Amino acid sequence: MSVNFEKKMEKLEEIVTAMEAGDLQLDEALKMFEEGVKLSRECNDHLNKAEEKVRLLLGVDEKGQPITEEFDS
Repeated sequence: MSVNFEKKMEKLEEIVTAMEAGDLQLDEALKMFEEGVKLSRECNDHLNKAEEKVRLLLGVDEKGQPITEEFDS
């Protein structure tokens, strides 16, 4: 089971805070940076999928009826 968006964002914020403190050894900072990049990409993908879903939900036909499509998540 994957970690949800909010938990990923919380972890990303923790990483940023730790890195901004400047108290990390180089190896630890690089490891955290790598994890942060991964989390950032996953969150961005999640947001892109949510945006696409919103676009699908906001679509209407010429009669003003909602256009619904199956959304692959």
